[in-house]
Amino acid sequence: MNRYPRDFQGYGPTPPDAQWPGGARIAVQFVVNYEEGGENNILHGDAASEAFLSEIVGAAPWPGQRHWNMESIYDYGARAGFWRLHRLFTGANIPVTVYGVASALARSPQQVEAMKEADWEIASHGLKWIDYKDHNAETESADIVEAIRLHTEVVGAAPRGWYTGRSSINTVALAAETGVFDYISDTYDDDLPYWMRVSDGDQLIIPYTLDCNDMRFATPQGFNSGDQFYAYLRDTFDALYAEGCDGAAKMMSVGLHCRLVGRPGRVQALKRFIDYIKGFEGVWTPRRIDIAEHWRATHPPKHPLRIDQMSRAIFVEKFGGVFEHSAWIAERAFDLELGPAHNCVAGIHNALARMFRSASHGERMGVLTAHPDLAGKLAAAKRLTAESTAEQGSAGLDALTDAERAKFTELNAVYMAKHGFPFIIAVKDHDKDGILRHFEARISNDSQTEFQTACMQVERIARLRLETML
Repeated sequence: MNRYPRDFQGYGPTPPDAQWPGGARIAVQFVVNYEEGGENNILHGDAASEAFLSEIVGAAPWPGQRHWNMESIYDYGARAGFWRLHRLFTGANIPVTVYGVASALARSPQQVEAMKEADWEIASHGLKWIDYKDHNAETESADIVEAIRLHTEVVGAAPRGWYTGRSSINTVALAAETGVFDYISDTYDDDLPYWMRVSDGDQLIIPYTLDCNDMRFATPQGFNSGDQFYAYLRDTFDALYAEGCDGAAKMMSVGLHCRLVGRPGRVQALKRFIDYIKGFEGVWTPRRIDIAEHWRATHPPKHPLRIDQMSRAIFVEKFGGVFEHSAWIAERAFDLELGPAHNCVAGIHNALARMFRSASHGERMGVLTAHPDLAGKLAAAKRLTAESTAEQGSAGLDALTDAERAKFTELNAVYMAKHGFPFIIAVKDHDKDGILRHFEARISNDSQTEFQTACMQVERIARLRLETML
């Protein structure tokens, strides 16, 4: 099976209304990343100093050495930045989620105590604030297990949420397989939570953000001033709030770091944003665990048809009749690079239509000639496929007068003699009189034009059949 794992479908063109508590039009969720003391450092057994997300843009690791400037920038986040954010959010009566690196939390007991007293959620940000892209699954899994153990020891309760951040391709699956987490946030792919099937279980995913994130103060072509940060947050809020007013409430995540937005020259932008959203009706500012509990209760997991996981036999059995008496189209479509994006009408129709379009002229002609005459002898003898019977019946072709039946018989004979294949039209798109008008008009087409028209109608019939099936 040639299967593509990435999901480009998501909720599609009509995402669900989140139905936030109290009819809120938007959920604005603030995350404080607590990483100070968990970053790369030879004191922590790492090979080199940290080089990521600091005032030293473009910094490089120092192998085998401590980097005093880098360390002191991180230390600022714990010593000053954290308390500035703590005062801001407790003063605004907004609870936050902390992504706490377990080893960093273990080195900051006073900050952990303040988080708990403020009723902030302390989710896990991994064992150490390091990059896992080159770790094998076994090593990363061991660190996840140790992060849970240490977090529980330091905080007094196991984490219910997980976000590695500097993750590997295995991170989400490994975290889900622990069975510990109410949600995982190592994705950036939606404005709403969603369920992911992992190892025969349902894992809630609450996507995070890298755009509404103060990390862009520490990246090239990021935010150069607090005004830019505020403007970006405000514009994001305005767009999502407007969607919520239209009955499609969304979630806005804001990512923060103690050593970055905790600086006095930046925190005012965050304060202005908090003041701004307080001026609107229907704004919910939950912790991520609150979102998880709401989503589980309001939008429990469903198990729709997984076309990309069908066996060949089941796939062909289910879709082999979508193109009239032409199971070979489904057989070929099965070998395409199918993925989650094909688990919908548009996806499977596209896969089947591709095989029809890429077939030889003779094969396509075979599909056309497999179609029955409209209201012809097969219909009278009740020898149509179930799909064709239902389709012709929907347009009243199973209840013709003698004169109407004679007219169809005449047109069928003339059309077939001229073009070499039956007249094909998606009858569900028309009534009986409309079908007759198209029939009479198309007979005069040249056969090449009519071949192309008939092929397009075959694809339309397939689409309508799939909509009925799925």
